[in-house]
Amino acid sequence: MTKTATIAEFGSHLAEHLAAVQRGDEVVVTNESVPVAKLVPVPVKKNRTVLGSGRGTGQILGPLDEPLIPESDWEMLR
Repeated sequence: MTKTATIAEFGSHLAEHLAAVQRGDEVVVTNESVPVAKLVPVPVKKNRTVLGSGRGTGQILGPLDEPLIPESDWEMLR
């Protein structure tokens, strides 16, 4: 469904117009009866990520609670 709103009306009722767009409606914004903008819903792609699909594919090579390089090599401490 397409709705029409003047710039002033659109600004005054922005949340309502955005809610209508979120439901699938389109909103045409006009200035003195001349269309100047059209708000349409953004197509949403469904996430196909399957939790746990990467399980067992990573490898931890060292302790996670220590730096990877020795502190003596840190330039900021010199």
